[in-house]
Amino acid sequence: MKNLLLFPPDWLPSEPYLSLPSLASVLRPAGHEVVQMDVNVEMYDLFFSRRFLEHVAQRIAHERQHLQEVQEKRELDEEEQELLDKLLTCTSELFEQFSNDVERAKKILRSQAFYDIDQLEWATNCLHQTMTLISLGYYPAQICFPPIETDIVYKPFMSSEIIESLDDDQINIYRDVYAMLIRPVMERDRPAMVGISVVQQKQLIPVFTFCKMIKEEFPATHITLGGNIITRIRDMLPGMENLWEFFDSAIVYEGESAYLKLTEAVKNGDDFSSLPNLIYKDEDGVHVNKEVFAESLAELPPPDFDGLPLEKYFVPQVILPYLATRGCYWGKCTFCDHFQGYVEGFRTKQVDHIVEEIRFLKEKYGTRFFHFTDESYPPALFQKLSRRLIDDKLDIAWTTHMRFEESLLEEQVWKDVAESGCKYLHFGYESGNQRVLKLMDKATKLDANETNLRMSSDAGIWNHLMGFFGFTGETSAEADDSKAFVEKNSAHIHSLGFMTFVLGKYSPIAFEPEKYGLTYYKNPEWDLALDYYFTTKDGLTIQDALDVFDEFEQNHNTKWDLRTCVREYIFLYIDKYGSNNLPQLEMTEDQRRNMQQPAIGMV
Repeated sequence: MKNLLLFPPDWLPSEPYLSLPSLASVLRPAGHEVVQMDVNVEMYDLFFSRRFLEHVAQRIAHERQHLQEVQEKRELDEEEQELLDKLLTCTSELFEQFSNDVERAKKILRSQAFYDIDQLEWATNCLHQTMTLISLGYYPAQICFPPIETDIVYKPFMSSEIIESLDDDQINIYRDVYAMLIRPVMERDRPAMVGISVVQQKQLIPVFTFCKMIKEEFPATHITLGGNIITRIRDMLPGMENLWEFFDSAIVYEGESAYLKLTEAVKNGDDFSSLPNLIYKDEDGVHVNKEVFAESLAELPPPDFDGLPLEKYFVPQVILPYLATRGCYWGKCTFCDHFQGYVEGFRTKQVDHIVEEIRFLKEKYGTRFFHFTDESYPPALFQKLSRRLIDDKLDIAWTTHMRFEESLLEEQVWKDVAESGCKYLHFGYESGNQRVLKLMDKATKLDANETNLRMSSDAGIWNHLMGFFGFTGETSAEADDSKAFVEKNSAHIHSLGFMTFVLGKYSPIAFEPEKYGLTYYKNPEWDLALDYYFTTKDGLTIQDALDVFDEFEQNHNTKWDLRTCVREYIFLYIDKYGSNNLPQLEMTEDQRRNMQQPAIGMV
């Protein structure tokens, strides 16, 4: 049974995502042929190539000719004239320059030249500007690198707009991605099944674009959707008749065993009605199976990255993701809905099992760099694993996500963690006000947070803080406490990322809005929305929180303005230079000013 597994755009192409290797690791031992395709990294490798830029040049020339013909008949409106002016700057000489520059940029990112910050910055700026050029070929889409800024006009939280986008040859760049990347693989391998992992909402438009085009050309192919986003829209999905014509089944929650059983049922022509974690369509309609299944981590094999183009990721050394736990060991934060991905509570592999798998992956794929993608690393496991990595002399470099903990207040703990190879920690900070932290049920103490930051920093670990403004009931003064805390501890905070509070549809606070003094609004047209617009009885409004955020963006410690913000890049730099003191990553005043200056002809 041949299976094509796809990871769709848009995602940062700096490390593989774990979903496809996790599925491949159970399908292959069961005798099924698997082709893994990280369409995201293949797409960016394609975008930054002479082949694709020649394709964009043809699109731009066609649009320029069209506007010039319109101009002969009538005066262009302001938007048309502005677009034509930009298109006129896109000369053959400009495309030749970009074609040469992007190849050089990719070589820098994939070689030791990456560790020269001037070259790294030039390369990333080159790719950013190239995407601006590419976007002109798909105007008015804004297709960006990094992809978090991408906006192709259509809203991925509305099924009606997803469907409207699918045949839009002007804006929907993913139609060309399918034609250039996926169609040749479909024609070559003729898979009986295609599985697509959806892990962020923006991926829904490329996903359904691919599904529609596969169904048009290979109608007998069974298409299955899975991943975190599919689990989160599981309640709405059965009623989305307009989407079901493009795929056949969906797997919710954990997917390894469920997808294997589905693969065998498709192969044997068996009935689907008893399969776990499955929503499927047949001639009688859409069915939601009652049986749910959670994996036993001790029985799962290590991820299988065979077949992924590890040499194409935009890093000089391969970084492999690894997951030792499922769920969150704390699991109480009132703003968080990450628990939606699982039907069973927190679980972890044993330390012996973890070390064995890390050693196996290190030797098989020739890398010592690992990203432990756990939602929040448990403190006991954090300490035990660190000691084992030291004792076994495994010699790896690793990064993970942490919660501040009062159980991690000994200097030796942090020395061990650093000695074991930990380089970079993402801390869930959230707020610098104790009352707000209590409202969140975060149960962290600010004095312990300070100690964790100081000890980890002194041990040589890079600390990145994640926080947000505008949690329901938070006052302006309490938001100021968040800013004051990070400033007070700036010597031990190396980077940070703030945002504004988002009311997740499945968060505990959304289930008890009255308790938290908020009212939320469901827009009936936003049928795939995963968060809600809300108003609060007390504290900052959504707009107030945005104003606080904007002010902080303009007036914060300049040490946090970095020449690269890609976590994998910082992780590799810390390992390369053996220190969390990397002044070369900080922007100078001139660089900050230049960030505000657009490239000529490329806005």
